[in-house]
Order: sequence, then C-alpha cells, then structure tokens
Amino acid sequence: MERIRGFEVAKGFEESNINMPVRKTKYSAGYDIEAAEDTVVPAFKLGQAPTLIKTGIKAYMPKDEYLMLCNRSSNPKKKGLVLANSVGIIDGDYYGNPDNDGHIMFAFYNIKAEDIEIKKGECIGQAIFQKFAITDDDNAEGERLGGFGSTSK
Repeated sequence: MERIRGFEVAKGFEESNINMPVRKTKYSAGYDIEAAEDTVVPAFKLGQAPTLIKTGIKAYMPKDEYLMLCNRSSNPKKKGLVLANSVGIIDGDYYGNPDNDGHIMFAFYNIKAEDIEIKKGECIGQAIFQKFAITDDDNAEGERLGGFGSTSK
C-alpha cells in the first residue's frame, strides 16, 4: 500500500504503548489524539508558559497538506484547558525533523483555579488533515532545520 498520509510513533516512544489516532465515527473530520504520559497542567498564573502535552506520535502527509490541531470541544468547560495558540499547525516538513523527529505536542493553558491532571491515554484533542494553496508569486525556498516553534529561528 502506498503511504499518503498517516501517523507513526515518534522516536523515543517506541516502547510507550502509544495508540494511533482514530476517527470515532464515519463522518468525523478529526482524529482523536491521546496523551502519551501523565501530565499535570497547573492552574494559570500570569506570565507562565503553556504546558506541552506529549502525544508520542508524528504525522506524514503530501506536500500540499498540513495537520490542524484542535482542542476538544469539552476541554474548556470540563477541564479548563485552552490551546495556547488557538489552533496548532503541523507543516508537512515537521515530520522527521532532526530536533524531535516531528513529535506532536499540544500546548495548553489551564484556566481553572486548580491543577488538572491528564492521564496517559486520555483524549486531549483532535487532528484534521487539510489542503492548502500558495500564491502565484510564492518563492519559499527555506528548509526546516528544527522542531517545535522553529520556523522563525
């Protein structure tokens, strides 16, 4: 079978019993993504950095696609979790990068007054593969050399 798009276990998580993302219903757009390990997301304090929740997975896709990371609709109300970047964008060239192998992480803030514990295997968000277009005069030639947040470095 030709590989077009999909998920794999990221380096360093081969022995961690990672479940691959799945769609739960036939009309779901998003693949449910689980936490790779127990993580505590502290109650928000002004100036703190978001908590990165590891997934233990990476994604491959065609050159004209990206993977959109979205919060679960129930996370803000039930757990107080909001994505620090509102929506995450995983570019196709993030896959296999030398910094972190393309490991996907969700960046959360906890807006509740108490710390929230996320357990390994708990669904934390969803991922949706999307096509994108470029302008007629696009001339991007740069190559990704790093992992999370490295595009502007």
